Amino acid sequence: MKKFLNLFAVFIFFLGSAQIDNIADGESITLRIHYGFLNAGTANLTTKQTNYKGIPHLYVKGTGQTTGAVKAFFKVEDLYESFINTQTGLPSFYVRNVREGSYRQHFETVFNHDNNTLILTDKKTPANGSKVLKSVKGVQDMLSCFYYLRSKSPDELKVGTVINMNVWIDDEMFPFQLKVTGTENLKTKFGTINCLKIIPSVKSGRVFKEKEGVTMWVSNDANHIPMLLKAELAVGSLKASIDDYKNVKYPLKFSK
Repeated sequence: MKKFLNLFAVFIFFLGSAQIDNIADGESITLRIHYGFLNAGTANLTTKQTNYKGIPHLYVKGTGQTTGAVKAFFKVEDLYESFINTQTGLPSFYVRNVREGSYRQHFETVFNHDNNTLILTDKKTPANGSKVLKSVKGVQDMLSCFYYLRSKSPDELKVGTVINMNVWIDDEMFPFQLKVTGTENLKTKFGTINCLKIIPSVKSGRVFKEKEGVTMWVSNDANHIPMLLKAELAVGSLKASIDDYKNVKYPLKFSK
């Protein structure tokens, strides 16, 4: 559960930049998370059109928390925030503030895409101060990469597409590879919807059973809304399924 909430946005990203114009102001997406047969928690993503340093940005807030019986023995309250330049699709400012059991972490990152550097500040331990670190061209954070993927046109997410990307997680850069492997009619609580099936390559071992232990399904339309996410972990499996959505820009085409 702890790792799954952190990795939720990491399954869906691309290296580069592109205009984001298909996300509505006030959009909200909620997923229900299950660990085996347990209802383990929820994850929510909301958006707001705003300005950051006088430039139009998309502000994205992501939250994750355990619920029910799982919360009783392992409490998670995670907060992620990202300011994404709507013209480039690249993040300008990113916050990761997590409380997972006894674990605490609070990082803030400022991205400078002009010279491929970033400023990392440890807010949990102010004595550590801020560090200027080298970055790479087109780097994404854990939220911005999700919305960058969603900005892709159907022609850019054809079956067979392989995409390489670099994602800033915690205080490290991680390379990922993404493969669009097919389409599938997926049953949800709202009905059946045609989806793209996407598999990211991730490191096996401590978290996942194998290199490709994660699969995600997103709506096969201009929204690219996440409908289902499955992860085979080193111990057990996790699943996140669409539970609620509001203010999406284009109508979702569910059939009964």
